[in-house]
Amino acid sequence: MSTSPNDQEDELAGTEQPFVAHLVELRDRLVKAIIAVAVVAAVLAIYPGPSALYDLLAAPLVANLPKGATLIATSVISPFVVPLKILLMASFLIALPVVLYQTWAFVAPGLYSHEKKLVLPLAVSSTILFFAGVAFCYFFVFGQVFKFIQSFAPKSITAAPDIEAYLSFVLTMFLAFGAAFEVPIVVVVLARMGIVPVDKLKAFRGYFIVLAFIIAAVITPPDVVSQLALAVPMCLLYEVGIWAAQIFIKHTKAPEDGAEAAKS
Repeated sequence: MSTSPNDQEDELAGTEQPFVAHLVELRDRLVKAIIAVAVVAAVLAIYPGPSALYDLLAAPLVANLPKGATLIATSVISPFVVPLKILLMASFLIALPVVLYQTWAFVAPGLYSHEKKLVLPLAVSSTILFFAGVAFCYFFVFGQVFKFIQSFAPKSITAAPDIEAYLSFVLTMFLAFGAAFEVPIVVVVLARMGIVPVDKLKAFRGYFIVLAFIIAAVITPPDVVSQLALAVPMCLLYEVGIWAAQIFIKHTKAPEDGAEAAKS
């Protein structure tokens, strides 16, 4: 049985409008997220200002430099570009809850209720854990690492780190510790998706400890303090992830999963 051109047009008549509507909504959500970052950047540019933000970021290092030593800029434009980069980074991090909310508001209408129970807690907890990793790195690890490094510096050397090199180091450490604190999320997702059962995650515990110390040795500076500061939390968070996975699986089952569990 053949279909006429008019019938084909009728079948496609309702598909273009929803797609365009989704694109419009996506554009609006992106604009709102960008506006949030821009507003925060404008506020931070006025107070405390890009220079003060860099001073705040450099405080753990400056506190452990020899008396009278300061950071240096080896490039002509570094004193302008580096604080600007930090301003943008800080603006994005502060506005991140708004960005995540806009993402969630765009995705949530297309999810089932059990999927919302799965995605929303993971999005919120992963954000909190990332910030916790960054805060742990800044307030605890930096002070100990810089103190340890300076204790090995010869008396004949005056430490004067470059501001761009320091920013690169800080970003690397922030990403490393922020990602390391996401270990529970990875464990929960692996268990919830059925990729790795909880029993196998428990059996893998010893191997993960070795893996955590290898990762810490590769990512962090070659000192014992920073390596232990990264590896030990990863091992503890792995245990938290196993515990959370068991609870999460129980409370985020799809209706059909629950029905099958009841029959069995």
